[in-house]
Amino acid sequence: MPLSQPRRPRRTTIALAVAGVLVALPVVAVIAINHYDWNRARPWLNAKISDALDRPFAVRGALSLTWQRPPLRQTWRDYLPWPHLVAQDVHMGNPASMVSAGAAAEMASVGQFDFSLSPFALLNHAFTIPVLRFDAPAVLLQRDADGKNNWTFGHPEQPSRWHLDIERIVFTKGSVHLIDTAQHADVSAGIDTLNADPQYGVAWTLAGSWNGQKVSGSGKAGAVLSLQQQTEPYPLAANLSVGASSVAIVGTLTKPTALTALDMRLKVAAPSMARLYGLTGLVLPETPPFSTEGHLTGELGKDSSHWTYDQFTGRVGASDIAGKLDYQSGAPRGRLTGAVASRLLQFSDLGPLIGADNNASKQARGAAAVQPSDKVLPVEPFRTERWTSVDADVGFKAQRIVRDKDLPLSNLATVFHLQDGVLSLTPLNFDIAGGTLQSNIKLDGSGKLSKDAIRAELKVSARHLQLKELFPTLPSLQASVGQVNGDAALTATGNSVASLLGGANGQVKMLIDQGSISKLLLEEMGLNIGSVVLTKISGDKQVKLNCMATDFAVTNGLMQTRSFIVDTDDATLNVTGTVNLADEQLDMTLKPDSKGLRVFSLRAPLYVRGPFKHPAVSVDKGTVALRAGGALALAVLAPVAALAPLIATTAGHDDGCAALLARARSTPLAPPPGKAPAAKAAPSGAAAQPLRR
Repeated sequence: MPLSQPRRPRRTTIALAVAGVLVALPVVAVIAINHYDWNRARPWLNAKISDALDRPFAVRGALSLTWQRPPLRQTWRDYLPWPHLVAQDVHMGNPASMVSAGAAAEMASVGQFDFSLSPFALLNHAFTIPVLRFDAPAVLLQRDADGKNNWTFGHPEQPSRWHLDIERIVFTKGSVHLIDTAQHADVSAGIDTLNADPQYGVAWTLAGSWNGQKVSGSGKAGAVLSLQQQTEPYPLAANLSVGASSVAIVGTLTKPTALTALDMRLKVAAPSMARLYGLTGLVLPETPPFSTEGHLTGELGKDSSHWTYDQFTGRVGASDIAGKLDYQSGAPRGRLTGAVASRLLQFSDLGPLIGADNNASKQARGAAAVQPSDKVLPVEPFRTERWTSVDADVGFKAQRIVRDKDLPLSNLATVFHLQDGVLSLTPLNFDIAGGTLQSNIKLDGSGKLSKDAIRAELKVSARHLQLKELFPTLPSLQASVGQVNGDAALTATGNSVASLLGGANGQVKMLIDQGSISKLLLEEMGLNIGSVVLTKISGDKQVKLNCMATDFAVTNGLMQTRSFIVDTDDATLNVTGTVNLADEQLDMTLKPDSKGLRVFSLRAPLYVRGPFKHPAVSVDKGTVALRAGGALALAVLAPVAALAPLIATTAGHDDGCAALLARARSTPLAPPPGKAPAAKAAPSGAAAQPLRR
């Protein structure tokens, strides 16, 4: 008879039973979960994720679950396996507000995506996903004219209790389509996986249109997009073409969900800086074709962004440039600041700034070829509708400026101030021919005065320009000590250089003293009219210039001579007439008074008439000037006193213009025809030979 087993205490039996149940429950749960048809959970999962995203979300294909170890193991919870979901045919819609406004119903779809889910985070109403993998995603990004987009995930008026937290995203082959009404963009990109690249995981190509221009490009990006790690950079490389402009970047992007930091090497090339407006939204000047390379950093915030293009170098036409530009967005508009410098600036590269380049150059930089063949003044209109899009304070300096005929310019310095559509160059100064040219320019393109016109103010002062340095290639001038001084003050309203000058009001004054002049010199200066006039007066020889004094009053584009005298050793010329800037017509009469017993016909007036492009010089042989030619010249000497401020600037040497002014002050005006002058009005000999030496 077998021995009987001792009976366990009731308490021990209960404890063992409870322990067995506790062990069995997880096992049973795992077995149940593994054998559970998770497709039944799709409605619940779709609803919870839709609630968290505040937009429709649906898993339409198969939904399966396996178990995986979590990526990190820091606490006892991390040693428990996490559920790993695989979803087929997944779709995400656009917010209801955008759909009702006409946007597409669907934002994205994925052939398959998979992720691991923290089970303990569900207790805190959070979907925590360490890695989300997409296979063949298709994404449609949209932004309307008001700036509202579908890629910003907002929160409903009643925030959901559930929170979605994704740490990293892994892409495979797919596509992205961008429709941006605000930027007039419609661009599609294809994405594919790179398997052998140590730095980049995906490659992409794109094609479409941006602001009416054709867009194409290609690039590479990292395989894993980190949405949580602030210090883990996301590599990017791209080459883009927008119309005739090209952009190349190589760098990194940090925290892509917020686009809070970019650090890239940027190369830009375009037919003109102005062509970048569609890409950047910045007002840049018209230039010849250019290219730059530099360091671009960016910080994008919810309400503003900050971009810096630093240590850039490049070329504009045949000129070099370097510097730093800084852009800060804000209300009512962004602000561009910085400094740009050039060591060697080609004078011809400044032409596009005011439309003064030829039609071939205009076409090359993407502007309409509007310059008429018979016009000299630029007619290309300024594009003032963009001037209110940004404010700016950008300095520019050029050490040396070169032109085809070796005009010696240097040390150009200006600051471009653009405030509420008003552009000011205060000051615009440079050294020229041993002297200085100082100016202040203000162009009001705000549209407050006129929708399609600019209100312009110009003040220019030229001081101590040396003739021998002004034309260094002319040996005949190297012994000259003459200099040029001048002032101009003009106001006008128009939409181009031609229309501004055609409606200008103000005055222009200039003095040239103690130079030498010849037909050859004038031809080399390009002043064909002057060379013909000089030949008519004195033949083709070198003539000493004592003084040339000009004083024009400008009214509605019509320049009327108040004083215009050319005093040489051979003759004195009194010039009267008009220069019509609106019609580009000359109508000048030159009345010479020969100082020697030369050709008698020199006492006949010379006429310079016709268009700026092809003026003509003629001699009135039927008219013989008064034998008292000196009186004729004296009739206009008195108004030369208005040029006294310019004469004062040349004090310190025997100045021909100062002597001319002194005689003008001491000699009375000529009497009307038929009346003899008073005997006491002129010093001895002055009436007959006032300017002879």
